[in-house]
Amino acid sequence: MTDRNTPAPELLTTPDFHARVHALNPRIAVFDCDGTLWSGDAGSAFMHWSIDTKLISPDQIAWLNDRYQGYKHGTVSEYDICAEMTQVYRGLPVETLRAAAAQFFRDYIEPNIFPELAALIAELQHNGCDIWAVSSTNDWVIEEGVRRFNIPADHVLSARVEIDNGIITDRLIHVPTDHDKVVALNRVGITAPGAVFGNSVHDAAMLSITQGKRGAFPVNPSTDLLTRSAAEGWPVYFPASVTP
Repeated sequence: MTDRNTPAPELLTTPDFHARVHALNPRIAVFDCDGTLWSGDAGSAFMHWSIDTKLISPDQIAWLNDRYQGYKHGTVSEYDICAEMTQVYRGLPVETLRAAAAQFFRDYIEPNIFPELAALIAELQHNGCDIWAVSSTNDWVIEEGVRRFNIPADHVLSARVEIDNGIITDRLIHVPTDHDKVVALNRVGITAPGAVFGNSVHDAAMLSITQGKRGAFPVNPSTDLLTRSAAEGWPVYFPASVTP
């Protein structure tokens, strides 16, 4: 909910949403993934799927369950849980994770892709826009998912660990969440993208760096991001399948 003294954010229809984005003619557009390109959280869903399929060991399952309960109760941070949901696969061959992510995404997330976002990205790409995906979910799931949008792996900034001779380690490279999404973009030379799309308050820092401040587009916003959007004057968009 928004503060009663703060006007509700402008709610865009699909034609208006697409028109607003195209009017900016962005050369670079940045998209969060979970909740923005598809409904639901692929990161936590992949964690639960890994537990259910015994992809990780009983000891790792017990540890991860304990950490996730801590996250739900506020004793484990967003950054830490996203890191640990990536580090937990240490010791497994990276090709095993890529195959698992492909199966998981195909069966559980692909049906939830927002067609309105897929169409928008295709149009932007046709117009020469450079598309980047930024997510705190692990790179195996995100790289698999954004292939559906023709976004290459070298344009994905996601939770990532080092690989040693084909084996996953627990040595973190980065976990893009909150301001760390901005840091990850800066590392690849992106400081003021033409348009940014995100669904949660953890995307707010990234939404704030758009060129001219007119390119922030909360998509399927959480309650906290809806409140922030009202304060910032960001128009919001809900795809048809998640319209409240």
